[in-house]
Amino acid sequence: MSERHLFEMDPDEAWKLLAEAPVGRLVFNHRSLPAIRPVNHLVFGGQILIRTRLDSRVSAAVAERVSPGIVVAYEVDELDAETRSGWSVVAVGKAEPVDDPDLLARVERELRPWVERDTDAVIGIRPEIITGYRIAVED
Repeated sequence: MSERHLFEMDPDEAWKLLAEAPVGRLVFNHRSLPAIRPVNHLVFGGQILIRTRLDSRVSAAVAERVSPGIVVAYEVDELDAETRSGWSVVAVGKAEPVDDPDLLARVERELRPWVERDTDAVIGIRPEIITGYRIAVED
C-alpha cells in the first residue's frame, strides 16, 4: 500500500481550486453556535460571492454586524474515499452584503442558485487567510 502524505499548497493554487470548485460550505455563527450551509459561489475580484435571500440565516447573521462584517469560513474540497486522496481549501475572512450594482448584475448573470428560490441578496467574503492541503502519494 502506498503511503499518503499531507502537502500544503501555495495560496495561488488554493485560489485556483477555490475558483474552479462548483460548491462549498459556508461556516458562520448562528445563535452563538457554528452553522454550516452548502452553497455555490463565484470568485471575482478577490472575493467569494454567494447568492442568498435577505431572510436567510446567513443574511441575518451578516446583517447583525454589517460593519465591519462578520468572520466566516468557506471550505471547498475534492476527496476520493476509495483512493484516500484529494484536496481541501479553507478561506477565512469577513462577510459583508454586496451593494455594487455592476457586481450584483454580474453575480446574477453568472451564478445560478441550486435551489429554485428567489435570491435577493449577495454576500461577499474577502479572505484574509487562505490555506490548502493535498493528500497524495509521495513520489
